[in-house]
Amino acid sequence: MQLHTSNTIFGLPKLPARYASLVMPFLLSILMTCVISAVSTLRSLGWSSGFVHAWLGAWGISWLFAFPTLLMALPVVRKLTGYLVRST
Repeated sequence: MQLHTSNTIFGLPKLPARYASLVMPFLLSILMTCVISAVSTLRSLGWSSGFVHAWLGAWGISWLFAFPTLLMALPVVRKLTGYLVRST
């Protein structure tokens, strides 16, 4: 795996390392709510003409709950993981 040493991404400056604790749950919440809301919407509506509209609405609402939940739960999950995983 190659490390990226550039200080920009898409022509914009990268965020300082101190923001990693916000960026990781932000990206994770986007990915997870995208997948789960798509599966749930597909199960409810099937491949219908209104699927994309309903899915995006469900995605937005679920993300509004998921991101703050991840921010609050992540420290607890890290601590629980520390109890369950042996350090090398």
